[in-house]
Amino acid sequence: MHIKKGDTVTILSGDDRGKTGKVVKAFPAEGKIVVDGMNTVRKHQRPTKQGQKGQVIDVAMPMHASKVAKKA
Repeated sequence: MHIKKGDTVTILSGDDRGKTGKVVKAFPAEGKIVVDGMNTVRKHQRPTKQGQKGQVIDVAMPMHASKVAKKA
């Protein structure tokens, strides 16, 4: 895989097309990467302790490495 953790990449397709971000995590076996702040979904999280409230958080999901280009 040509993309590694710490690389700055440009998104080529999808909702975040044209945006630039830094690779936070790479999964070479799956051919996927996680870009900081891109490809986010809203996840509903249960309360973990009694008396605590549940919450909705934004999580960056992995995207295929072919959808990004390394910024020179």
